[in-house]
Amino acid sequence: MNKVKKLLALTCALTLTAGLFAACGSDNSSSSSGGKNVTVDIFQFKVEAKDALDKAAKTYTDKHKNVTINIQTVGGGQDYSAALKSKFASGQEPAIYNIGGPQELSDWKGKLEDLSSQPWVSQAYDGALDSAKVDGKVYGMPFDLEGYGFIYNKNIFKKAGIDPDTIKTFADLQKAVDTLNSKKSSLGIQSVFALPGKETWVTGMHTSNVALGNEFKDAVAAFNAKTVDFKYGDGFKKLLDIQIQNGYKPDGTNKSINSVDYSTEVEQLFSLGKVAIIQQGNWISGTVEGIDPDLAKNIGILPMTIDGTKDGTIPVGVPEYWAVNSNKDADTKKAAEDFLNWLYTSDEGKKMIIQDFKFIPPFKGYDASDLQPTDPLAKDILKYSKAGNTTPWVFSGYPTGWYDKLLAADIQKYIAGDLTWDKVISNAKNSWADARK
Repeated sequence: MNKVKKLLALTCALTLTAGLFAACGSDNSSSSSGGKNVTVDIFQFKVEAKDALDKAAKTYTDKHKNVTINIQTVGGGQDYSAALKSKFASGQEPAIYNIGGPQELSDWKGKLEDLSSQPWVSQAYDGALDSAKVDGKVYGMPFDLEGYGFIYNKNIFKKAGIDPDTIKTFADLQKAVDTLNSKKSSLGIQSVFALPGKETWVTGMHTSNVALGNEFKDAVAAFNAKTVDFKYGDGFKKLLDIQIQNGYKPDGTNKSINSVDYSTEVEQLFSLGKVAIIQQGNWISGTVEGIDPDLAKNIGILPMTIDGTKDGTIPVGVPEYWAVNSNKDADTKKAAEDFLNWLYTSDEGKKMIIQDFKFIPPFKGYDASDLQPTDPLAKDILKYSKAGNTTPWVFSGYPTGWYDKLLAADIQKYIAGDLTWDKVISNAKNSWADARK
């Protein structure tokens, strides 16, 4: 889709005309909601952004004495969608929460404030708002732009004599993995990969998206699709198999891969140099830096390429959107909207978005030299985007519960040797069709 391509191209053009955010880029230290005391409860999923969000909230409330911001984070292996539903069902509805795109726009219809008049809307890159629109109205503010692929340790690759720039196809990746596997002892690694089989979002959402991002042009197309063909099902299998066969196995069996979680993968294995490659995205930068600052400067993103599609690509898109609860009173909604606007458009907030959140902003106006992404993963994503070597994120258009409760659950059975791949695909096709009836 042209809009998606424009989005990806524009994200890397962070050298736009100065002053694009002049109308909404200045710090605002005045009280919100006419000085009335307001409490804004935020219920969000992004564990990696928790500390930065806490800092931002404190900075904002120091200048807006009448506003109290409470933040609750549910993520890192927990089921955010289920937790959010429970939160609403309990009567403790948050003022700000997260939605993923077309499917969740439908799921939460009636509880989403129309944000079309917000000042940041006109500054969003082309395509960044597409998955948050219904009938031309905007119901979500994009978090950031993210990309994922095979994150690799440059020091290990150099020691193994592998040039990562030569890896474009799956065959190239297989060759590199074979080399790494043959040199595990001298490289000091336990395995080439660490696949977090316990994390349904990694396999059921992100790995599957590499295949389906080449089948559907965007998330809206996926949302509107009555069936899924899995045209690239064989390539999907290869991406999983290479991680399973060469992956970290706690007890030596494939089944034990299903006990590996995000923390084990990123913190205990990759960040400590015990594996060479993991399937993740630029959101891990802060975690790696906190464990090994030197390693954080020496990581990059390899392509996740499927045979029969464009070589050398990674998926790039908007991961989630900030939503404002339409059920809240006018003062609370105003304060919630003001905080989000301040965070992404004020001079102070923009610095936090880059330096603390380590986000790739989905908005124009970040042209200043101190507002450029600095971590190597963000730089790699911009490099892929500039070259047009990206595929869209379509998983926000998957049927509700399909990727985790159905597809990923079957993938876990496949990893354990309890289900054939043909059955994984046939079950996925049937469950998708059933959900769309």
